[in-house]
Amino acid sequence: MRAVLVRLHRWFGMGTALFLFVSGLTGAIIAWNQELDALLNPQFYYANSTAPALTALELANRVEAADPRLYVTYLPLGIVPGRTLQMRVQGRTNPATGQPYALDFNQIAVDPGTGNIQARRDWGALSLRRLNLMPFLYLFHYTLYLPTTGSGIATGVWLLGIVGIVWLFDSVIALVLAFPSLKTWRKSFAFRVRRGGYTLAFDLHRSGGVWIWGLLCVIALTSISMNLERPVIRPIVSLFSPLTPDAASNPELRTPQPGGAALLSREQIVELATAEGRRLKLRADPGATFEIASLHLYGVGYFEPGGLYADGHLGNAWTYWDARTGREVGGTIPGEGTAGDIFLQAQFPLHSGRLFGLPGRILVSFMGVMVALLSATGLVIWFKKLKARKSASRRVKRGTSALIQ
Repeated sequence: MRAVLVRLHRWFGMGTALFLFVSGLTGAIIAWNQELDALLNPQFYYANSTAPALTALELANRVEAADPRLYVTYLPLGIVPGRTLQMRVQGRTNPATGQPYALDFNQIAVDPGTGNIQARRDWGALSLRRLNLMPFLYLFHYTLYLPTTGSGIATGVWLLGIVGIVWLFDSVIALVLAFPSLKTWRKSFAFRVRRGGYTLAFDLHRSGGVWIWGLLCVIALTSISMNLERPVIRPIVSLFSPLTPDAASNPELRTPQPGGAALLSREQIVELATAEGRRLKLRADPGATFEIASLHLYGVGYFEPGGLYADGHLGNAWTYWDARTGREVGGTIPGEGTAGDIFLQAQFPLHSGRLFGLPGRILVSFMGVMVALLSATGLVIWFKKLKARKSASRRVKRGTSALIQ
């Protein structure tokens, strides 16, 4: 049985090592995504003027009026003093062609005192320029920039999700292999530092993996949840706990409406969401809103200015609204719902470490480096043993030839 597990571990490890090495290193970096991005691109984060800030809704209206080709799809509603307001934008439909206007940017940084656009960028572009580096690494971490098929399957997301599944199974196999007998269990926690070389690489791989095994499993599981929530995780979780349907699957959004019906404005949606937040006794006023025009759907999040990631919590509360009728079509309140709902809410905060605040992010960075180290030492061990097997095979062949002669 052990021989079978060794072979499985070898091939599972070889199949996932490169992907885990890349994901580990990029994950260690993007744990500090905003801080590093602000350091690299201060013009995107710090306002040029010190004028009193306009409201976020007024700033969005000014941006759209200044450039009729675009509309704002994501708008932070709270303004941090001295900081820009970073909006996501999309091209409006060109009436002459019936196609969206082609923009070479999808994110803008606006001076909240003047309404001027300080900087633009195509967030997620395949580029290593300083302006694009952190968004590039963030997207590369979970997509590898592999293409989406014509049927809408994101190949990179699926690939890394499958890697996560293999990694989780392989972690269980690795733990079994790390303890060949009860008598020698202490060796599985030891590092023979003075021996150096291959011996140390072996101990880093085996003992290093044992010391952080539980955390590795958490990262593997949450990576599967982040990449394959709908096709894999939700069906499995629903076997143990009912799940609240998400807003995008609400049938009301697909109910035909009378032609020519006017859509509610951002201001009206925010007003409705503010009232709903007070009714629910949420801890913060609306902090951001986004729009999915194809679904006539607005989402409104509740958090303090700059608190998008909700460090130390399961996330922020969100409500979702039908832009045609003003009806609330869904909502998420962290810590509320079924056991399955709360499990899913915890996946991103756990994966990013933000559930535990600053110490959690430090730990995630450390774990990212360790994942890369375990992958690298696994390859070292594999090549070393491959070389030994080839040498043994050559000795056997030479011995056989000598006997024949």
